[in-house]
Amino acid sequence: MTEHQRMPYDTVDLLRQANAVVLDLLDNVTPEQLALPTVNDEWDVRTLINHLVLGNQWMTEMLAGGNPPRPSGDAIGDRAPREVFAETADALMAALAEPGTLERVVRMPFGEMPGAGVAAFRFMDTIGHAWDLAQATGQSTDIAPELSEIAFAMTRQRLAGMDRAQTPFKEEVPVPADAPVADRLAGYLGKRR
Repeated sequence: MTEHQRMPYDTVDLLRQANAVVLDLLDNVTPEQLALPTVNDEWDVRTLINHLVLGNQWMTEMLAGGNPPRPSGDAIGDRAPREVFAETADALMAALAEPGTLERVVRMPFGEMPGAGVAAFRFMDTIGHAWDLAQATGQSTDIAPELSEIAFAMTRQRLAGMDRAQTPFKEEVPVPADAPVADRLAGYLGKRR
């Protein structure tokens, strides 16, 4: 049995669905909204989208067996953000589909994990930032409840017992128990509306 088969979820399919959520949100982002602030300190919507694009590129390179530095800068340029995100998401999905990728151990800055774990990490990051994008652009933050529930469970498991000062996440923000699960995930990650 492979590592991917032992995971409780098909992390590649979860990532595919999370990418579709971001693409749906990007369909509603206007050029004027790219300068709007986000809940992420010092990030505007354009910077957030760049973060998602560069993350896709970085993970694709990591899965190819490299150990590249985390990319920075403007990956969007004068192109449509949706188009650039779609291309990089497709490239990442193609890398995950390569034979043996899900089982191959990848060295990440925070430790080693199989390719299936990389897909899980990318899924959680993508869903978390989908909320950021929705919130910043005035779209409903009640995004993909089933995916958000899975991401919330995976995130709680991953962060359990960790010192948040050693992570990119702030202290948990209280959110009503009856709030949409994506809002509760955002609060757990320290994001304020």
